[in-house]
Amino acid sequence: MTVLDEILASTRAELERRKAATAVVDSAPHARPSLREALARPGLSLIAEFKRCSPSAGAIRSGAAVAEIARAYERGGAAAISILTDEPYFGGSLADLRDAAGACDLPLLRKDFIIDSYQLHEARAAGASAVLLIVAALAQNELAKLHVAARELSLDVLVEVHDATELARASAIGAELIGVNNRDLRDFSVDPQRTFALLDAMPSGALVVAESGISNAVQLARLDAAGVAGALVGERLMRAPDPAAALRELRRHAV
Repeated sequence: MTVLDEILASTRAELERRKAATAVVDSAPHARPSLREALARPGLSLIAEFKRCSPSAGAIRSGAAVAEIARAYERGGAAAISILTDEPYFGGSLADLRDAAGACDLPLLRKDFIIDSYQLHEARAAGASAVLLIVAALAQNELAKLHVAARELSLDVLVEVHDATELARASAIGAELIGVNNRDLRDFSVDPQRTFALLDAMPSGALVVAESGISNAVQLARLDAAGVAGALVGERLMRAPDPAAALRELRRHAV
């Protein structure tokens, strides 16, 4: 069993618990900015991530207050914020997403292991403007159905891939926002070159986001020069004493 398999098993069990407790989620639309519009702006957009821990890094910033960090990211010039809502492996929750929504005006990405349309309604109700769909975690019919369901809820969808086969699957469902995870979720190894290796195969018009293993301005400058629309940076910022200053420093020296 891979790390991803373990996480998905945990996700299914936790999801069934939440569905039993709350059968219907009121997902009335929230007036939040669009992630797609943020990524479509000229230059490289930075998606700053909030996470307290991870399976690969362990504790990153235990006890961090999401509202405080979200405001810091907004001050630092983030184009959007990614909120980890998985609790067992990343120490997050939907409450974190709600707190971030109340603290800032940036687009919010619910980053989790989405396997059921119930989670899309949860995301919308908690204030997300976008969700992550991980190709490696879903059969093709599940991926396609969730992509359509998210768009019907006016949620932007960042479709995550990590190799050419997964990219072909993302292209087949008409993904407009494609995240390349430099981290292999089967064993959590990281290859920062993965994004560059897949650029030539990207569908026309897709906006590309580089994820994982990004920690310095040199990497950001290379991504910008290659035409990548966005980069997701998390651990570097979460470990910084002053996340806003760390984000400004990255943005200042990235171009």
